[in-house]
Amino acid sequence: MSVINELRMKPASAERRSWDASLAVRLALAVTVISTLLIGANLATPIYPLIQAELGLTSFAVTVAFASYVVALIVGLVLAGHWSDYIGRRAALVLAVVLGLLGAALFGFATSLPMLAAGRVLQGAAVALATGASSAALRDLLPTRPDWASRFTLMASAGGVAAGPVIGGLLSLLPTPTRTPFLVYLVVLASLLMPLVLLRARPAIKPAALDNPLSALRPRRPAVSPDARRSFWTASSVGFLSFAVFGFTLSLAPTWFAGMAGTSSRPLIGLLAALVLGSSAVSQLLSPRGRFVVPLGLAGMAVGVGILPVAEGTGSISLLVGACVVAGFGQGMAFRVVFNEVSVKVDPALHAQTVSAVYVITYLGSAIPVLGLGAAAGAWGLNESVTVFAAAVSAVCAVLAIASLIVRSRAAR
Repeated sequence: MSVINELRMKPASAERRSWDASLAVRLALAVTVISTLLIGANLATPIYPLIQAELGLTSFAVTVAFASYVVALIVGLVLAGHWSDYIGRRAALVLAVVLGLLGAALFGFATSLPMLAAGRVLQGAAVALATGASSAALRDLLPTRPDWASRFTLMASAGGVAAGPVIGGLLSLLPTPTRTPFLVYLVVLASLLMPLVLLRARPAIKPAALDNPLSALRPRRPAVSPDARRSFWTASSVGFLSFAVFGFTLSLAPTWFAGMAGTSSRPLIGLLAALVLGSSAVSQLLSPRGRFVVPLGLAGMAVGVGILPVAEGTGSISLLVGACVVAGFGQGMAFRVVFNEVSVKVDPALHAQTVSAVYVITYLGSAIPVLGLGAAAGAWGLNESVTVFAAAVSAVCAVLAIASLIVRSRAAR
């Protein structure tokens, strides 16, 4: 069945020239699409200071551009988080790649804040479509291993976001640093369309009604089964805090890191910005186990984030690196477990919808606190605002760690 027919939700037909890819290839495609889209969404992180100077933007304007992506992503998750159930995983991923191409092109060649914001909106819509579709595709491909499906989802997400600033910093060494990274990225992203279009798609898990197929795509209130509600809210709370930190490291932190390290090296700034997310991705590979992984991870996140202002006050780069690694590894430990608990408990038919709902709350952490931080930085200064932000996040992480320790201790009795 062609992608067009899938998008029109037509009944499946025989495919003679399609590519019946192996399980490994299908897994790789699902992971590659979401991670590549996330790389593109964060490619500009080390380039923001250049864009800010080139367009004459304020710190708050930078956070507005960043938050435009997050708001679009959240709205997209609410409106289209369930679409892949009806149009099929492959069609949703193709549509996400097309939106990602349009967004990266508009952002990469923007000459004003509205153009930057519009490009970010399209990138957010692309990631929103791909988030539910790729995670659900992984669950479909690994029906007996939901733990591995959730691990691949988190590795692709954290790895893609972490790789974006590093790749962006390296590509910015080429001529025209605010444009060239996006040209290279557009070529890479476009290359994913061919295997996706040729792939023999699996039927949608919820065929739409023949008389009115578009009714299946209407926005719907996120639904979570009763058995998964506690796990859902736990994962959403940890995710909100996690992405508050990620949002900071991907928007205002590059300027903060540059001032602290006394450097204008974009690869170095990109590497520093990627430390938290990179450490989170590594924790998915090591996957520490045990009853108290969640409270320990939250405690590590509290300590790491709390040390950031100390590193700035002392001017210690080694302390900064250590704080980012501890915060990222702790976040990865905690979020992997609570996210997996949701994936295991939720009905597979509600998986895309539930994961999208988790990410709606999670991504709010990259919008509300970061916008507040940007406004505070304009009023009181970046260093002072980061100190208050870090103290608040660290305190809430510590409270959640204690609460999680109490709950899991009681459950063990």
